Amino acid sequence: MVLEVAEIKITPGQEDAFKEAYRTARTFVEVSPGLRSMRMTQGVENPGRFVLLIEWDSVEAHEQGFRETDRFPKWREAIGPFFAAPPFVEHVADID
Repeated sequence: MVLEVAEIKITPGQEDAFKEAYRTARTFVEVSPGLRSMRMTQGVENPGRFVLLIEWDSVEAHEQGFRETDRFPKWREAIGPFFAAPPFVEHVADID
């Protein structure tokens, strides 16, 4: 299992619109094979900072099962207009 962590900074004043877009667009991701769980968090002190946390079976499940499909451009088209900067995305794994 790997955890995708995406830090997303939203244009000030667009936080509520971003949340609505995410709620609709998340369906593009949720149907991906190899997805275990998905959640979006919002900063308390900095409400323009969001962190997306997705558990995948593997990095390949994320990249081949979602990013290389026609669902990825639809996802980005829905939420991308609210980005203040490109998201920082990385995969992390638990330490045994």
